[in-house]
Amino acid sequence: MAVGLEHLPELLPVAGVKLGTVAAGIRYRDRLDLAVIEAIEGSTCAAVFTRNAFCAAPVVVARRHLAENSPRLLLINAGNANAGTGAQGLRDAEACCTTLAELAGVAPRAVLPFSTGVIGEPLPVSLVRTALPQAWEARSPTGWEGAARAIMTTDTVPKGLSVSFTCQGRPVTVTGIAKGSGMIRPDMATMLAFLATDAQVPKEVLQLCLTKAVAESFNRITVDGDTSTNDACVLMATGQSGVSIRAAEGPDFAALQQAVSEVCLHLAQAIIRDGEGATKLIAVKVAGGGNVQECEQVAYAIAQSPLVKTACFASDPNWGRILAAIGRSGVPDLEITGVSLYLSEVCVIDKGVPHPDYTEEQGQAVMERDEITIGVELGRGNFCAQIWTCDLSFDYVKINAEYRS
Repeated sequence: MAVGLEHLPELLPVAGVKLGTVAAGIRYRDRLDLAVIEAIEGSTCAAVFTRNAFCAAPVVVARRHLAENSPRLLLINAGNANAGTGAQGLRDAEACCTTLAELAGVAPRAVLPFSTGVIGEPLPVSLVRTALPQAWEARSPTGWEGAARAIMTTDTVPKGLSVSFTCQGRPVTVTGIAKGSGMIRPDMATMLAFLATDAQVPKEVLQLCLTKAVAESFNRITVDGDTSTNDACVLMATGQSGVSIRAAEGPDFAALQQAVSEVCLHLAQAIIRDGEGATKLIAVKVAGGGNVQECEQVAYAIAQSPLVKTACFASDPNWGRILAAIGRSGVPDLEITGVSLYLSEVCVIDKGVPHPDYTEEQGQAVMERDEITIGVELGRGNFCAQIWTCDLSFDYVKINAEYRS
C-alpha cells in the first residue's frame, strides 16, 4: 500500500472541463485505460515534457500541436508508451488525434496525445479508435476520479487533489490528477499529470505558472533515477469562473501560483509515496551549500544511492552509507569538518564527527518510521534544496522484473 495514501481526496469539478473514460483493452483486461479530457472553447493550455532525448511519439506530436495553437483536448492511454516506435509511432499518434478531433468537430492539432506503459511495442490504434466514441460519450464534469484510474500503470492507487481559493471576490478551483510509480527522476519526473483551473489566464502566463510549480515539485522527486520517455504535465485554464489573471505578477497571480504549486507538490509526493514497492517516504534536505546546484548534487547522490535506499527499507540507521554518498556527490573542495548529518530530529554527525550524544537506538527509532527526513548541513553558504524519494524494497525488483510478463 502506498505510504500514507489511504484514499483519494474529493476531486472538484472545474467549470468548462469534462472527462470521459473507457476500458479499451490496450493492455489491461476489464479496467479503464483510455481517457479524454475536454476543455471548453477559448481555454488556454500550458505543458512541460520529458527532457529524455529518446522521447515517445506522443510527446513529439503533443509538442508540435501545442506550438501551433492552444489545444483543448487531451487523449491519454495506459498500457502502451508508443515509444521507440519510429515513424509509425508518429503516424499512430496522429491517427488517434484525428479520430478524437472528428468526434469533437475540431482540427487534429487541437488534440494533445499522451501514452504510458511498455516501451517498444506498436500502439494498438484500432483498439483506441474503436473505444474513443464511448469515451467521448462518457464525458462528465465529475469524471476526474475515473480519469485518475484510467491513466494508471503500476500505480497501486489513483492520485489527485483539488484546491479552491477566492480571487476578485469569486471562487477559483484547481484540480489535478497524476500517475507514476516507477521510472521516476526529474527532468520531468513513467509520470503524467493533468491539471485544470477555471480562471482565465493567457497562455504565456499559464506557462510561467506551471513551469515554476513543476520546478518545485515534479522536478524534486526520484524513485529510481530513471527519466521516462513519456513524462508530461499539462495545465489548462477555462476562464469560466469569471476571474481573469492577465499578468505573472501581483496578488491574484500569487494566489493562483500557490494553488497550482500545492496541487503539483501533493501529486509529486503521492508518486513517491506510491513508488514501486515503497514502504517509506524520505525527504532529503540539504542546507548550507555554496549554491543550489551543489545542494541538489548532494541530495540526489543520497536519494539515488541503492545502499542508502535499501538501508531505509531495512530500517537500518547505517549513516556511513549516507556520508559516502555525500562524499562522492562531486561537490568541489568539500570540507568534511563542515558537514553535519541528521536523521529527522536526531543529530548523527556534527561537523564531520559522530555526535557525542548519538546512540544507535535513537537512529533505529527514526528509521522505523514511515516518513523519514535525512538532513545535511554542508557549512559552505546559505543555499538549500529539498527532494523526495522512497526506499528500495524486494517488491521494486519483482515489479520491474515481471513488468512485461
